[in-house]
Amino acid sequence: MENNYQDEERYFRARKRVEEIKGFYGNLIAYIVVNTGLLAVNLLTSPKHLWFYWPLFWWGIGVVFHGLKVFNYMPFFSKDWEEKKIKAFMNKEEQSSNNL
Repeated sequence: MENNYQDEERYFRARKRVEEIKGFYGNLIAYIVVNTGLLAVNLLTSPKHLWFYWPLFWWGIGVVFHGLKVFNYMPFFSKDWEEKKIKAFMNKEEQSSNNL
């Protein structure tokens, strides 16, 4: 029974992870397709005034941070960091209530 529960929990964690990765790749594909379209529109309508690089730049920053989060390269947004902070806040609250 216990082993079955652990398998189910691992399955749901793995499924969530796959959904996060799939979401990142969907974002990346949309970024490439939309910005290619914006480049084409910009060059066809006003080639002397280039503006396509603004959405390319700002959306690109979002894609980079999304990728860093999904592939666990952001130390301040990882589950370990969150758990450590939660425990630290709980310990601090417990100590302050014990001192009163």
